[in-house]
Amino acid sequence: MNRTGAASMETTQYEIKGDIAVISLNNPPVNGLGLSLRRGIIAGVERAQEDAAVRAIVLIGTDRAFSGGADIKEFGTPKASQEPNLLTVIRIVEASAKPVIAAIGGACMGGGLELALGCHFRIGRPDAQIALPEVKLGILPGAGGTQRLPRLVGLDTALNMIVSGNPVPAAKLEDTALFDEMVDGDLREAALAFARKVVDENRPLKRVRDLRISEPLGEAYLAFARNTVAASTKHFPAPLKCVEAVTAAFTKPFDEGMKIEREAFLWLMNTPESRALRHAFIGERAAAKIPDVPADTPTRKIERVAVIGAGTMGGGIAMNFLNAGIPVVLLEMKQEALDRGIATIRKNYENSVKKGKLSSESLEQRMGLLTSTLSYEDIGSADLVIEAVFEDMGVKEQVFGKLDEVMKPGAILASNTSTLDMNRIAGFTKRPQDVVGLHFFSPANVMRLLEIVRAEHTGKDVLATVMQLAKTIRKVGVVSGVCDGFIGNRMLKYYRNQANALLDEGASPQQIDRALEKWGMAMGPFRMGDLAGLDIGWAVRKRQYAENPDMKRSVIADRLCELGRFGQKTGKGWYRYEAGKRDALPDAEVDDIIKAARAEAGVAPRKISDEEIVERCMFALVNEGARILEEGIAARASDIDMVYLTGYGFPAHRGGPMLYAETVGLPNVVEKMRRFAAMPNGDKAFWTPASSLVCMANSGESFS
Repeated sequence: MNRTGAASMETTQYEIKGDIAVISLNNPPVNGLGLSLRRGIIAGVERAQEDAAVRAIVLIGTDRAFSGGADIKEFGTPKASQEPNLLTVIRIVEASAKPVIAAIGGACMGGGLELALGCHFRIGRPDAQIALPEVKLGILPGAGGTQRLPRLVGLDTALNMIVSGNPVPAAKLEDTALFDEMVDGDLREAALAFARKVVDENRPLKRVRDLRISEPLGEAYLAFARNTVAASTKHFPAPLKCVEAVTAAFTKPFDEGMKIEREAFLWLMNTPESRALRHAFIGERAAAKIPDVPADTPTRKIERVAVIGAGTMGGGIAMNFLNAGIPVVLLEMKQEALDRGIATIRKNYENSVKKGKLSSESLEQRMGLLTSTLSYEDIGSADLVIEAVFEDMGVKEQVFGKLDEVMKPGAILASNTSTLDMNRIAGFTKRPQDVVGLHFFSPANVMRLLEIVRAEHTGKDVLATVMQLAKTIRKVGVVSGVCDGFIGNRMLKYYRNQANALLDEGASPQQIDRALEKWGMAMGPFRMGDLAGLDIGWAVRKRQYAENPDMKRSVIADRLCELGRFGQKTGKGWYRYEAGKRDALPDAEVDDIIKAARAEAGVAPRKISDEEIVERCMFALVNEGARILEEGIAARASDIDMVYLTGYGFPAHRGGPMLYAETVGLPNVVEKMRRFAAMPNGDKAFWTPASSLVCMANSGESFS
């Protein structure tokens, strides 16, 4: 008897198609396995069990996702672990007396894949994305993923997927036991047809838990994997725990393996590394939300972009848009500079082709989107123009005055300035509502951070547009208010202040860099300065000295620049560099400059510990970050952390400077700052804690 009917259960829909029950998951955007959805799945399965006319059950998501895993809206809330939890859902699905078929399209990740692994059969579209990405949050799959996946795809494939967390197209897993059938057409109809085939052929229910892993060289492979993972993931405990859990799937009965997986999951959830990675995951999504800009704010179309300046920064900025398929016109004042810039862009793409990261066809396609000009008149029709010219207010004034003349109404006028006053820059035009700062980080085609600087009159639609555009070009957009250096460089000034002070007091550039790199920074401040170019910071300092004559001077850094030691590009900076190499080598000339500066200041060098180096540099960042929050320059502490994680080489396993301060304990941070102020050469003004930091330390509150 054929029957049809439908009933809605909030985030699931239950339908009868003949003798097949269809449970459709519908929790936008990616069918996150929130409490309502978990309840709906169980209700649907139980309803099908009770209906004698139902012979099989199909579990299906949307075109976008079967399920992307945990519902991030429930992160940190009681609902995340409330019964029925995912383990309970999977247990009920797996125990069903009627076959349950997972129809997989779109994203099938994390808990979504674990749910599918608990079904008796699985069919999928070749382009479905399959992953267990939990390791990227510092944890491991906690609902049987480490136990079931190896039983279906083998140790090697499963371990690579679990340890990397990277998605794999379903087509690449077609020949494994993960899929019973691959579908090119309508997934829903194919699932119904497959379910009827299972019923008509009276196929036995396949419970993954009952399978055994038969690999003669399994123990040797797992031992090799353990050593390899341990050597390459020293700051993160989760990958090694993944190996241990998969090893249990190979060596233990299923229930024992599940116990080992669960213990590892709970242990990892409480590690500072997992807290840091989860903080970054949530922080990246939070940064995209501007408090006073509604999510439905209309955006402007960006179909053509102009970039002014074909130097290293301008070329890198242009590449972001070319990569996203957006045409770019590049403007320079001289043909020689224009030719050099275009040649550099092509060379960068050619290097990607050589490394196998880009096809020759894609190279030509991207270069085909690039045009060039020496005339402002040729860029007037662009929807967005970004200037990447010399960091000088007079130069910016000339450029924005010209842009005001030539750009069409409604075009967005953006500056790549890293420190200058965006309100003044906007004031050089008659359309300040269209002006915004888009601070890219070098190399602009690689670094993920895009600091979006909101001037006083920047329109909300402009902010919504550039935030959306950041996603299009795969950047993490973080909004900053206007101040000298915005979020990142303003804080960096205080970090460098302490690096320079430590140098004055007795540490060497090598010791300071080594201590901070050992702690986790991608590069120490002196190696980073040499890479970026010391002349850039020198130009900023000279401007600041003129604006604030009482400002403490960076004597040693200034003397290096006066000698033309600008870093790697001149072969000498804080270190010396041999031609064609990037190795930072100690230089006796730098040692002499440091000694002379100490003698002139009457400073007797002392022995400084690595611990003091790290604490002074980090707490300087934290204190200025607290002031930035007080002033409303940043909307939230996690925005500051995202700036440092994605733009300044801050170690991911520490979660950013503000989360690190919470990990240390804000009362401990304040106490240490006061101790630094009380040292014989302590700078009392510098180490005055931000008022909000003191309040939070006294009240037990935190940034988050």
